[in-house]
Amino acid sequence: MPARPGRIILLNGASSSGKSSLAQALQRRIDTPFWQISIDHLRDSGVLPTARIKSGEFDWGRMREAFFLGFERSLLAYVEAGNDLIVEHIMESEDWLLRLADMLAGQDVFFVGVHCELAELERRELARGDRPVGDARRDYFRIHSYCLYDVEVDGTRDIQANADAVIAAWRGRSRPSAFERVRERRDQS
Repeated sequence: MPARPGRIILLNGASSSGKSSLAQALQRRIDTPFWQISIDHLRDSGVLPTARIKSGEFDWGRMREAFFLGFERSLLAYVEAGNDLIVEHIMESEDWLLRLADMLAGQDVFFVGVHCELAELERRELARGDRPVGDARRDYFRIHSYCLYDVEVDGTRDIQANADAVIAAWRGRSRPSAFERVRERRDQS
């Protein structure tokens, strides 16, 4: 049994908003060992049968929900084992946000909003070339609208300054956390 459960710094931002750069900067600067985890890490590691999905042999639409649910459930297993995590995620819907808030109830989750202007998101998306064009625009107009955060940063600012701001806010965190307030808001509606 671990001495204490792990903690999560959860980054939510549009595709190409700077979540990965911020996660890496946090991992380099924070004074305790945090794992960096994202859907991209899983995808890039080859866990998915990507070639067979791309060929149409497997239907990603039918696999997608189980993939994301499994990813989210793994976060609970990691923190229950005592691991600290920096998680990159995109809260595609309020249902996803509530599902994760419920799943991680009782855990130390610090929710960070990573914002970026639309023109910059679209410029980054095109420059990357590894995302479907339009994902950043879709995310921009919805993913922050139903979220409450513990701290918010601008993904166009200096990454080290953003990391310092997140770490300072994380060290000074208080209750109720953003996830607790999200659940309270839902329960009051």
